[in-house]
Amino acid sequence: MKCEKTLHDRLEKEIKKLLEKGVLEGVFPAAAAGICCGLGKEQKEIISFYGKASNLPKKRLLKKRYFFDLASLTKPFATTMAVLSLIKEKKIDLDETLPSLLERKIKDEKKRITTRHLLSHCSGLPAHREYFNILKDIPSKEKNNFIENIIMQEKLENSPGKAAIYSDIGFMLLGCVIEKKGGCNMAQYVSEKIMEPLRLEKKIFYNHLLQGRQKTKSIDFVATENCPWRKKILCGEVHDDNCYTLDGVAGHSGLFGNIEGVTAYTGLILEMWKGKTKHPNINKEDLEYFLTKQEDIPESSWVLGFDTPAEKESSCGSYFSQKSIGHLGFTGTSFWLDPEKNVGIVLLTNRVHPSRKNSKIKQFRPFFHDRVMEKLFSLST
Repeated sequence: MKCEKTLHDRLEKEIKKLLEKGVLEGVFPAAAAGICCGLGKEQKEIISFYGKASNLPKKRLLKKRYFFDLASLTKPFATTMAVLSLIKEKKIDLDETLPSLLERKIKDEKKRITTRHLLSHCSGLPAHREYFNILKDIPSKEKNNFIENIIMQEKLENSPGKAAIYSDIGFMLLGCVIEKKGGCNMAQYVSEKIMEPLRLEKKIFYNHLLQGRQKTKSIDFVATENCPWRKKILCGEVHDDNCYTLDGVAGHSGLFGNIEGVTAYTGLILEMWKGKTKHPNINKEDLEYFLTKQEDIPESSWVLGFDTPAEKESSCGSYFSQKSIGHLGFTGTSFWLDPEKNVGIVLLTNRVHPSRKNSKIKQFRPFFHDRVMEKLFSLST
């Protein structure tokens, strides 16, 4: 399938209509969509955006350059790719266990947890804990050790490898591993090892709350929630509570990106997957393996670090193949990639502005992806 230039304007307008529909129906105040289709020199991008970057404390129209809180897209885009880089550096291994990964003694069943378990959400660690209530009072220089220790005190909900439970905590622990084995702050590692070789470090980044305020002072962000305990509308400050108290840098959340950067990155992941481009710090064979379903985990939809389409009522709709990979973010973000159709679709929204209680995105996502796929393939034939 080719996205010919003559179709570009028509597709952009059709996609913008879908975003406008979402705004008018109260799904989100603003949204930006990016589509990449084809491979190599034939790969084309279509970008549309619509709505208000904020309604409170003042109204601002969304512009293409504005940055969204990517939320859990951090898991595949930052953490998983950092793990791939560390594997190429031979600093970690997929089946390496926590005592070696964290360089400490671990007595209970957690000593059997591996990198593979953490990436595929089957470590047995719980889904979520409100650590921020404690972390907000811990000095910054002590937070990394503190979060590692508190996770090590968690009781496992399953034996490692027995069942898949989508776990922020598992990816927070991977963040600790990356910093320990990478020898630097995770934000620095992701920027230098992952984003800079792709020239995306200015379009996708962690907004480190202690180090990044001056760097991002002139950047426009899309607003998220009216936070009940921070007592303000969040804008450029990570929405996730646990990540915020870790100074905005964690394995499960913290990335910000604009639609141009995220669409380009999504297209590059597809290109790397299909062998059309190379990343100097990631082996194609390792990436290909990561994106292959792990059959030994019962009833799991996860590959390593990425999700796959659900059998019923998938957020990516009805047209993505079963070999597709993607991920969702709590703030209203998502991306999906289909290696059979050579298509990627990015949807960035601020559905949590001003409240996370708005859950209309659940119905909108599959509708949006189905309509986009129908438009792409009907207009290209």
